[in-house]
Amino acid sequence: MRPLLCCLGLAVLLGPCLACPSACSCSTKKNGRLLAECAYKDLQEVPKGLSSNVTILTLSANRIGSLRQGSFAEVPEVQSLWLGYNQIGVVEPGAFALLVHLKNLDLSHNKIADFPWQDLRNLSSLQILKMNNNRLAGLPRDAFRSLKDLRSLWLNDNELTTLAEGTFDNLPSLSQLQIFNNPFNCSCKVFWLKKWTENTSVSITKGGSTLCVAPSRLKGRAVTDIPNHYCIAPSVQLTYLSNLDNTVMYDGLTLSLHCSVAGSPPPEIRWKIQTSSRRVEISGPNVARDGNAKQSQERFLVFKNGTMAIPKFSKEDEGTYTCLAVNDVGMRDVSVNVALAGSENPAEDLLQDDPQASHLGGQSCYKGDEMDPSGAGEKLVIIYHVPRESKSRAGGAVPQVHLGTLLLALGITL
Repeated sequence: MRPLLCCLGLAVLLGPCLACPSACSCSTKKNGRLLAECAYKDLQEVPKGLSSNVTILTLSANRIGSLRQGSFAEVPEVQSLWLGYNQIGVVEPGAFALLVHLKNLDLSHNKIADFPWQDLRNLSSLQILKMNNNRLAGLPRDAFRSLKDLRSLWLNDNELTTLAEGTFDNLPSLSQLQIFNNPFNCSCKVFWLKKWTENTSVSITKGGSTLCVAPSRLKGRAVTDIPNHYCIAPSVQLTYLSNLDNTVMYDGLTLSLHCSVAGSPPPEIRWKIQTSSRRVEISGPNVARDGNAKQSQERFLVFKNGTMAIPKFSKEDEGTYTCLAVNDVGMRDVSVNVALAGSENPAEDLLQDDPQASHLGGQSCYKGDEMDPSGAGEKLVIIYHVPRESKSRAGGAVPQVHLGTLLLALGITL
């Protein structure tokens, strides 16, 4: 009787270790890992009844169509999960999130268009990720951010048209990358990839070459062969435009700043204004062709040619005016600080605050820092003032402001 009880006890202890669905065959490898082999079984879902200490699970070449949140709840110790050549089109958030020991994940040759990328945040041990031959049309920039041990990444034969700059950053262990056979639109948004491949030590496998599908002038050309002159980072120059000599402006001051930009593709011009009371961002022209503001309450008038005008400039409009040039290659900006003097001779006010202020021919101009050769971060202060002889007119004449010619180049950012 005692030997029988011992055998029953041993069976109870070993039972969970040997649990295996009828459609699978389970065995223990020489290294002690438990293998559950369930490939080529015509399965339509992940089988139930798997042992909790399975470390290798093979489900390739079945007819599995979806992966639910709890599909792998029974195998929290799994290290290698093979799911290639199924019909997976739906992957619910959380399907892989708990598999923290996972090192190899194969999802190739399925129908995956949307993937819960947040699940990868927990898979810090992942070394091989195969997602080739699916229907992925895009990737978040930080999709692989947590995969510090990732060595091999397969993304070829998907529907990727572009990749965000930095997609492969923070992958210190990456040694192999496959991205060929994707319909890349070789706009300057993927120009970074050309530069990255020129400098990386990662092996870019050229199974079918990484070719451009668009634009037409680059169709059939390798992404790595995009001509440098097609994609040039923006440069920007900001100038203060005063009225010409002997020109009189009525009804107060009008501040006019002109932003000149260059680059390929032609940069968009954006403005940021920071005053003591508000912050304004303007992403494009707000003055129509007929000269009327598109928004009746708009205080800052931005024209298509890069000029911004602020009629009736007052103390409330003092602040920092920044012009930004943005294209697919990058962004550059240059700023100017603008102040309105409170006396007939603004230089006197300015000198009281800072001995470095200078007085230039009736206008006052202050440069707080030496010009940076790159143009980045420089700030030039323009001080307006109303000349004594123009402050008032007998007989109720309209006040007028007479500013001499002044064109201050605020620097070019290269």
